[in-house]
Amino acid sequence: MDKERQLYILTFHYITSIHKDVTERLVQINPTLADRARVVLDLNKSERHLRGGLATKEKYLHKSKYGQVF
Repeated sequence: MDKERQLYILTFHYITSIHKDVTERLVQINPTLADRARVVLDLNKSERHLRGGLATKEKYLHKSKYGQVF
């Protein structure tokens, strides 16, 4: 397996673990903090598609300007 794939798998696993900690385990440890974290996670989820759209726009602006995509 190449290094990029390994990094992707490790990063995905790490992010998934953090999300599980915040959404499930933190409720048992500190419910007040869990509620505050949930607000941030929900906001992030609601804005995620906007960031993806901006990234795509930047990609194609760069492509039209330089004739290539990195």
